[in-house]
Amino acid sequence: MSLVAKIHRQFAHLVRELAKFGSVGAIAFVITVVIGNALNTGLGVGPLTSNGVATIVATTFSYLANRYWTFRHRDRTGLGREYALFFGLNGVGLVITELFIGFTHYVLKLDGPISYNASLVVGTGVATLFRFWSYKKWVFLPATAPQIDPASGLPEAPPADPAPEGPGAHRANGDRPAPSPRLGHPLDRAAEDYAEI
Repeated sequence: MSLVAKIHRQFAHLVRELAKFGSVGAIAFVITVVIGNALNTGLGVGPLTSNGVATIVATTFSYLANRYWTFRHRDRTGLGREYALFFGLNGVGLVITELFIGFTHYVLKLDGPISYNASLVVGTGVATLFRFWSYKKWVFLPATAPQIDPASGLPEAPPADPAPEGPGAHRANGDRPAPSPRLGHPLDRAAEDYAEI
């Protein structure tokens, strides 16, 4: 396969993922805006609480849509692990958005619906970049990623390649054992080197 074809294939795959992720994000954003504005403007709930509640609802939708549509081709490492990581990373995204809303409301003293929504849009844009990167890195792992240990939630070490054996097998550095980390130490030399002394 030519280099151009490989680049095109990888780029096309990324564009498809981004388009799906963007579609899910757009719907989740509408959910966040509708619920957040209903709570903030309609019911008089504070701006940070309104956005927090709206984000929890939108995050649940977003997880399900991303797991079963956007990243369905990636490994499944357990619903509990994915959901916990997804919510944790969304918590970081929520903090990013809340910083923009809080700065606008409490520092700039802009408390109208236009300033609330403007800070929500900008904060959500920055948080979305973080979310896309972090979901691909930690939540929806590629099919070639190592298996996840169910007890620790961490990737398991790949199996070690056995040393070659048999009549045609040889070590890369000849028949000598690999040098120890203490390079240059006299005891690291093979025994036959001492016979010359």
